[in-house]
Amino acid sequence: MIRKAYVHEIKEIYKIIQKNSEAGKLLPRSYNQLYENIRDFFVFEKDKSIIGICALHISWENLAEIKSLAVLESERKNGIGTELLKACLKEARDLGIKQVFTLTYVVEFFEKNGFKQVEKNSLPHKIWSECVNCVHFPDCDEIALMIDL
Repeated sequence: MIRKAYVHEIKEIYKIIQKNSEAGKLLPRSYNQLYENIRDFFVFEKDKSIIGICALHISWENLAEIKSLAVLESERKNGIGTELLKACLKEARDLGIKQVFTLTYVVEFFEKNGFKQVEKNSLPHKIWSECVNCVHFPDCDEIALMIDL
């Protein structure tokens, strides 16, 4: 079942992000970042446990970002990531967002779901404010992708 995340689930969300970060699949997030952005997160719950997460972060009037899309390794290949992505894109459409981008290491997944690669410098400067606190700054090696809704 996909639903919005609750504050008391931050520790579970953090663990999923950490495992995927250690595997080189996504960037780490601090507890502070998670608490500040909990309302962005969807979770996939199975048997009262969170097995997948994805966040939709509004960047500007017509632009949002997919962040921290991750599924427990034991639950991959079951379509959970795709379902979480669809939930975020539906919310973006419902909010009137016209474009959604992501910065990722898992390019193929997003391309299978309709995203196209774009140059990072084509994204608005506003989205880079978070980057100065990133462990990879200034040598970002993530790939930018975008989808028009």
